[in-house]
Parts: sequence; structure tokens; C-alpha cells
Amino acid sequence: MIKNQNIVMWLITVSLLLIMAGTIMPLLRVEGDVWKYIYGSGAALLLYGRISAKTPKGASLRLRRLCRLETWCAIFFCAATFFMFYEKSGQMDWLAFTLAGGAIQVYTSIMIPRVARKEGLVK
Repeated sequence: MIKNQNIVMWLITVSLLLIMAGTIMPLLRVEGDVWKYIYGSGAALLLYGRISAKTPKGASLRLRRLCRLETWCAIFFCAATFFMFYEKSGQMDWLAFTLAGGAIQVYTSIMIPRVARKEGLVK
């Protein structure tokens, strides 16, 4: 586990950029399977970063649950990676998990700062 939270936040940011690049590459008609490995490495790094991230001290139950929900976002991205490489899955099954993970990511990125500000943890 990484103890420095700044490194964890950089890791999460880089992994989300890798996931975004891996999602855009098939839309741009990039040949080969490179995009699958880019996406998969981003998903694995995101899962590690979310598990390593700590919730703020004095956080309420709601804020802790929102932080835990971010971990589920990373799990959805890892499930999407599985469906990219699974031979018997449909061609776009991975996209459903990517969209679900993206929706959770958008929701938590809006609600965590709002709840933290309401609790006085962030100014």
C-alpha cells in the first residue's frame, strides 16, 4: 500500500487517462489489440489506487460510502477488461461496463466534494 496520498491521487489520475485512451482508440479505428492492454493496465492501476486511497479523518458514513463506491467504479472497469479478452462475449459487452463505471465516477466526483464541504472537511 502506498502511504503518500499525493502519489495515490497521481496514480488514479494517470490510470483514468489510460482508461480514456483505451476507450477512444477503437473509436479511432486503431488496429491491433494494443488498446486492450492500455485499458487493462489503467483499470488495474485504478483498482490499486482506489484500494490504497484513504478516506478523510472524521468522515461521515455517507462520505465513507461514497469513497467505497469509487472502488466499485474500478471493479466495473476491471470487469470491462475481462470482457475485452473473453472470446465468447459480445463485441461491445465491455462498453456496458465502461459506461457503468463512468457513470459511477461522474456521480462520485460530484458528490464527494459536495458532502465533504457540507461536513466542513474541505473549504
